[in-house]
Amino acid sequence: MIEVSEQTHRDADSYDLEPIMLSPVIVKAAKAVYQAYVKTHGTRQAPIGVAIDRYTYRGQLIFGVQPILLPHECFVSMKEIELLDFASPNE
Repeated sequence: MIEVSEQTHRDADSYDLEPIMLSPVIVKAAKAVYQAYVKTHGTRQAPIGVAIDRYTYRGQLIFGVQPILLPHECFVSMKEIELLDFASPNE
């Protein structure tokens, strides 16, 4: 019985592994939020990413293990923010 519930739990989390295409505007907004944080606080604690509101582009850094998002928010990982740096070095 326990094995079935553990299997169901693992299957329920499997959607997290699928890549999601984020709008470049959302990723740029997340990068701006992160850069504002670094200017203010430095890099003493590394976030896992940024939660961005899809409508206002306001965001909050996420330092926990798994983000908890509101329905109108999306998560931009630090990996995606760093990829934006490599894609557009002139910014």
